[in-house]
Amino acid sequence: MQEPEEKKIALELLETEQAYVNRLHLLDQVFYTELMKEAKTGKTVPEEVVKMIFSNISSIYQFHAEFFLPELRKRMEDWNRNPRIGDVIQKLAPFLKMYGEYVKNFDKAVELITAWSEKSPPFQELIADIQKRKVCANLTLQHHMLEPVQRIPRYELLLKDYVRKLPPQSPDRGDAEKALEMIFMVAKHSNAAIAEMERLQNLWVVYQRLGLEDDIVDPSNELIKEGPIQKISTRNNSTSEKYLFLFNNMLLYCVPKVIQVGAEFQVHLRMDVEGMKVRELKDIEFPHTFLVSGKQRTLELQARSEEEMNTWIK
Repeated sequence: MQEPEEKKIALELLETEQAYVNRLHLLDQVFYTELMKEAKTGKTVPEEVVKMIFSNISSIYQFHAEFFLPELRKRMEDWNRNPRIGDVIQKLAPFLKMYGEYVKNFDKAVELITAWSEKSPPFQELIADIQKRKVCANLTLQHHMLEPVQRIPRYELLLKDYVRKLPPQSPDRGDAEKALEMIFMVAKHSNAAIAEMERLQNLWVVYQRLGLEDDIVDPSNELIKEGPIQKISTRNNSTSEKYLFLFNNMLLYCVPKVIQVGAEFQVHLRMDVEGMKVRELKDIEFPHTFLVSGKQRTLELQARSEEEMNTWIK
């Protein structure tokens, strides 16, 4: 008799989980443990660096090895009597939020491995040594570390497939659909963690360009738009090159620095967004001009095109 399609997928989930736990074992019990042991002797890298590289891999490994894999295995052995995995996956899903921390840290971890391999030959040698072992299958530490990043999307794909192949009257339908929804939410949580990390990194780069003025540096700020602009001087009918940074709460009116040592811009004026008014000016001599008036003062600005002016106004 042909195995039902949904059972094949459930078995594939079990097989990939077993292989995944082996990979986690390699990361936690081999790489992390051995690098940590060497770090404690003080000859390779600081212990802190090893901890930063591997983030919370130990918790992830223990969860899969001691809880999820055994539960899944038990369920598959009992499949003929109780053909379902939806409830087991529902127990798994909330714990997958632990991946947020690991995923968020991944790029930093890879950078640290590269930097310390250059700085500390013994560190590099130890990694190369472990990578030569049969268990590493000729793959690098970085390659193995990517596996947890890819695991949640893999669960999502397998479970989608499983739900699709379930017969309409299957006793697992309700549970499996709920489990899929939970996994989907966790994947979103993990993506949100990455997006937040990128937002903070980009924000930090902007703050560096502005010379890290302490009254401006705030992690909750959101950069909405930046770009060059012409400032119109009504006094002598001329324009000069300026640069704007628009945040959710303030507009920074800046002057590009001629000698770019450290900061790229000097903040000339900071305007609160609250109470700010913006309107287009119909000026024949200076096209694409708009007026920004705030509590602090009013600026007459000229964009390079009508499209650019409209984007700023919006």
